[in-house]
Amino acid sequence: MKGGSIIDDQGKMNNFAIEPKMYVMSEPQAGFTPYAELFNGRLAMIGFISLLALEVITGHGLIGFLNSL
Repeated sequence: MKGGSIIDDQGKMNNFAIEPKMYVMSEPQAGFTPYAELFNGRLAMIGFISLLALEVITGHGLIGFLNSL
């Protein structure tokens, strides 16, 4: 076996037979974790910038835009 290649039962070389290493996080990713707070903060920033862009493009805020539909 050289460089991670494996010969299968049909005699063909299989370069993709070795599984990648899996990393398991020791702490759960639910609740008020630092990861969740960063993710929610980033989503809030994207939403706020989207609302500002909507107001600049249409000339109305969110409620005015929804009323014009």
